[in-house]
Amino acid sequence: MSAPRIRRALIAGGGIGGIATALALQQQGIESTVFESAPRLRDGGAGLHIWTNGMLALEYLGLADEVRKTAPAQDICSFADWRGNSIGDWPVGEFVAKYGQPTVAIGRSELHGIMRDALVAPVRTGAEVTGYTQDPDGVTVRFADGTEERGDILIGADGIHSAVRGQLLGPEPPHYTGYIAWRGHAKLGPEEIPPGSFLGLFGRGTRFTYYDIAPGVVHWMSVANGPAGGRDQGTGEDTLRMLRSRHHGWVDPVARILEATDPDSIIRNDVIERKPDPVWGNGRVTLLGDAAHAVSFNIGQGACLAIEDALVLAEHLSHPSTENDVVGALRGYEAERRTRTAPMQLLAARIGRAGALENPLAVWVRDKLMKAAWTRVAFAAAEKEHVAYGTRWRERALQDQH
Repeated sequence: MSAPRIRRALIAGGGIGGIATALALQQQGIESTVFESAPRLRDGGAGLHIWTNGMLALEYLGLADEVRKTAPAQDICSFADWRGNSIGDWPVGEFVAKYGQPTVAIGRSELHGIMRDALVAPVRTGAEVTGYTQDPDGVTVRFADGTEERGDILIGADGIHSAVRGQLLGPEPPHYTGYIAWRGHAKLGPEEIPPGSFLGLFGRGTRFTYYDIAPGVVHWMSVANGPAGGRDQGTGEDTLRMLRSRHHGWVDPVARILEATDPDSIIRNDVIERKPDPVWGNGRVTLLGDAAHAVSFNIGQGACLAIEDALVLAEHLSHPSTENDVVGALRGYEAERRTRTAPMQLLAARIGRAGALENPLAVWVRDKLMKAAWTRVAFAAAEKEHVAYGTRWRERALQDQH
């Protein structure tokens, strides 16, 4: 059997998922073009957790060494209540010896830039996808400016509000979780926040997490329950005062982090997600990343999953599928990735609901249960089911060498 023939793949979305897809296809000798609706190619200013499975995927793309030049490798991920009473510690530094890559934290824009710099495929900005038509031989994509592009397949990597998804699966909006995330950056040196730090704190209906994403730069997130669609009033300094009040009395270094925060770095977002979908594609069209399986931040795997998607998709497109055609390759990719991503979507939603508890008794029970189960059960299961998945790329690299 011969492999599916792809002359040109069209990729909607120039975020991490879209660029990763172009890189993965590029590695397999498949041409692609990325279409990004924004006037210039960039990504947001938030921080990202790249677990070892994500780093192994980046290693396969040839980017892990470049990422490690900037991204601090984490040693222990710690979780506690807002007073500092320990809930559990996860010694993620051990992953280097086990799997060959660390778990790191990095700025989203920094990771995006590293991936962009490695990309040879063309990127067209200011190209807002509005719809598509397909036939047995290919897909034609329409853009807001009236232009069209023709390719063999269309990959919708255009985020949680994906236009490709909207036409494919209908206009159902994502689910609002009931809580809001404020994110920002603080300038604190290694003598104040040791390199590789991670601490997640749980309160009543609110949480605070921080980790360093570059030398002297700490990314933090404050989460609180509230109605969707709200906006902070006043200036960035006013928002900081509100956050300092919310976390007054929380364990050190929360106050110091907020004091050292640049008010202009703060961004606010309603936290939204989607439940697992049984269908990701039709014909020569498929979805990837948040367009396919939007997952909340609660397990820190969103970017990792998008990069994994890209590699698995490229693998299916570069090898004979069951039906020995392009459409069969796309359905094979979707079936494989749904099995991987659906449990993670559900896990992230469960952790989010637990973190949003406000009733004092419920919070007390939550913290006790987490303390009893996380280290022995939850962390072990997460490593086995989620982190160790990345070893497939090490194995694939060895196969490629032979």
